Amino acid sequence: MVQVLFVCLGNICRSPMAEAIFRKMVHTENLQNEIRIDSAGTGSWHIGSVPHEGTRNVLDQKEISYEGQQARQVKKEDWNTFDYIIAMDEQNIEDLQKIGQKNRNTIVAKLMDFIDNPKETNVPDPYFTGDFDYTYELVSEGCKNLLHHIKNEHHID
Repeated sequence: MVQVLFVCLGNICRSPMAEAIFRKMVHTENLQNEIRIDSAGTGSWHIGSVPHEGTRNVLDQKEISYEGQQARQVKKEDWNTFDYIIAMDEQNIEDLQKIGQKNRNTIVAKLMDFIDNPKETNVPDPYFTGDFDYTYELVSEGCKNLLHHIKNEHHID
């Protein structure tokens, strides 16, 4: 089973959005027995919180479930569990390098790294920008390409 962890700063806006979008894509392709998905934040401020209202609103509009999601913080053990740790921005990458150790074959990358000629190199944080629709657009494109990459790399049909 391929395991994917989406990471942002507080785990209430971008990474739970990515988790929900990616989970829907995985279920749509009936790959839930092949790919496990989770999300976490580099910070501890929102541990135990549900996704931000803006994230919930955009996911509700798109009829994408976020049921059961609760913010958690990235742990060192995540490098032993997940095959992919997918960050939303460069600062997340820097923070991840301070938290975890590079080991196994864990791929640590930004979500936008999976898009050729992306509009943005980092997914802007809607907690600060307020633009949850734009975040949804970027995250959806990144998740679509990430799923394609995983299916090709791991020979999943």
